[in-house]
Amino acid sequence: MGETTVTTLEGRQGPTTSPIADGRGGQGARAAPGFLPRLRTPRRPRLWFEILLIAVSYWTYSLIRNAVPEQRTQALRNADWIWSVEQHLGIAVEQSVNTAVNSVTWLIVGMNYYYATLHFVITLGVLVWLFRRHPGRYAAIRMALFATTAVALVGYYFYPLAPPRLMTGGHFIDTVAVHETWGSMASGNLKTMSNQYAAMPSMHIGWSLWCGLTIFALASVPWVRVLGLLYPVLTLVVIVSTANHFWLDAVGGMICLAFGFLVARLWFGALPYALPRSVAPPSPTPRESAYAP
Repeated sequence: MGETTVTTLEGRQGPTTSPIADGRGGQGARAAPGFLPRLRTPRRPRLWFEILLIAVSYWTYSLIRNAVPEQRTQALRNADWIWSVEQHLGIAVEQSVNTAVNSVTWLIVGMNYYYATLHFVITLGVLVWLFRRHPGRYAAIRMALFATTAVALVGYYFYPLAPPRLMTGGHFIDTVAVHETWGSMASGNLKTMSNQYAAMPSMHIGWSLWCGLTIFALASVPWVRVLGLLYPVLTLVVIVSTANHFWLDAVGGMICLAFGFLVARLWFGALPYALPRSVAPPSPTPRESAYAP
């Protein structure tokens, strides 16, 4: 079944295969990729799916982060150890920065609001920009962000860490409490809604560096690229000035981001920024190829 007979130029007959009969679409048709290759192939993102995915992912992240046991004694012990390590390395300047910036009211109040809002606003803004302008790279860059956040949850669970402002005897200033601003889910009346001892790694650094690298790599306007690089630097200054993180928390966030990009690189076979900007149109199915004129 499926074989017909043709006559060659020499008059001899030989079997050939009917593209319709055998269902393979002829000699030039390509076999449909398997399930895993299809998953690893960038495709145009769907708005409804991305909104749902981001909402569910953030809800899950918050649920898991806040469900981690608040091990106060261990978290304070770890904070003392981090502080002693930084003193040994000669980089323990967080207290001096915190005290100096806190003396300038308008500056520290602005930093409190920066800490509370831009972490989410700019990250979502970059995701929207990628969705609209770089659909071919969107899934890979989004995967890097999600993998970064997922591995951070492991850090929160196995290494509870008090932020500097909660250290006993550290003489740090909780700038949100002092200036009565809305700047941290772990200060004031909101502290019961968030795990106060999930400071390592710093996702303010992980997310802001993800945003900054993405803007620098893909933006076409030079001054926008410069702003992309300045954003994580300014975020680092803010998290230290408000006594929400140590320098080493920022290093932890960078390590998590490196892991996130490694996951995306292994899954898609290339660095996210090296993928094509646009999504290739879907290949025709074997049946479509068989009946194409």
